[in-house]
Amino acid sequence: MSADPKVASPARGAGLVALWDLCRILRAPNGCPWDKEQTPASLTPYVVEETYEILESVSHDDWPATAEELGDLLFLLMFLAEMVEERGGPGLDALARATDAKLRRRHPHLFETPEEISSSDQQRRWQHLKQAEKGSGSLLGQIPAGAPSLTAAYRTQEKAASVGFDWPDVEGVVKKVEEELGEVREAMATRGAGDEELRRELGDLLFAVTNLARYVRVDPERELRAAVLRFRGRFRHIEDKLAERGRTPAESSLEEMDALWEEAKRRERAEPR
Repeated sequence: MSADPKVASPARGAGLVALWDLCRILRAPNGCPWDKEQTPASLTPYVVEETYEILESVSHDDWPATAEELGDLLFLLMFLAEMVEERGGPGLDALARATDAKLRRRHPHLFETPEEISSSDQQRRWQHLKQAEKGSGSLLGQIPAGAPSLTAAYRTQEKAASVGFDWPDVEGVVKKVEEELGEVREAMATRGAGDEELRRELGDLLFAVTNLARYVRVDPERELRAAVLRFRGRFRHIEDKLAERGRTPAESSLEEMDALWEEAKRRERAEPR
C-alpha cells in the first residue's frame, strides 16, 4: 500500500531537532529539577550503562531492543553536548559540523580525489590521517583509561596491522596462539600458581587469541560476552534440572553435571535461530 500523498513526511532530521529541543527544555530554569542538577561527570555512568545495554542486545541479535537502546544513548549524547555548550564549548550543531568535516577529510577517495580502494587501504589511510591530525608520535595513540582490556588489545592490533605489521596468513596467527599456550603450560609445570611469569604468559596468550579473532574479522568482545551468556544459560539448566531432583550442584557429581551440560548444548542447537 502506498503512502497517502496528502500526508507530508517529516523533514529529514526533524526527529533529531525535536530531541535537541527537549534537552534544552529539560535544562531550562523552569525545566526538570533532576535534569538541571546533572553534570557531565554525573551523566557518565548512564552513558556507560546504555553502551553495555546496546552490546547486550546486539549479542542477542535483538534489533528492536538495539534500536531502543540506541535512542536512549542518542539522548544522553545530545544531553551531554548541551552541557558542553553551557560551559562555553561548541554546541551540538558545531560538533556535528566539525565531525562531518573530519570524516570527509578521512575519506579523500570519496570527497577529494575519487578512486576505488580496498578496505585495508582505507584503514591504513585513516590511521595515517588521524595520526597527522592529532600530532601523535605513535600510530597506536592512547588507550582510554576506562577501555576494556579486550577492546584495547583488539584496537592496538588493528592499528599496527593497518601499516602492514601483521601476519601474512592465518596459519601464522594460529601457530602463535599454540606457541603462547605451550609457554603457559611450561610456566605452569615449573612455577607455582600466581607466579609473575605465569601471569605474563597468560596475558600473552589472551593477546594472541584476541589477535586471531581480529585476523578472522570476529569481534572478541562480542563473542566473549555471547560465550558468557551461553555458559550462564547452560549452568542455569543444570541448576534447574538438579532442583527437580531435589539436589544442588554442590550435592551432585561432576559426571551428572556434565551430562546435563551436554543436554543444554543439544537443546541450544535444536532451538530456531
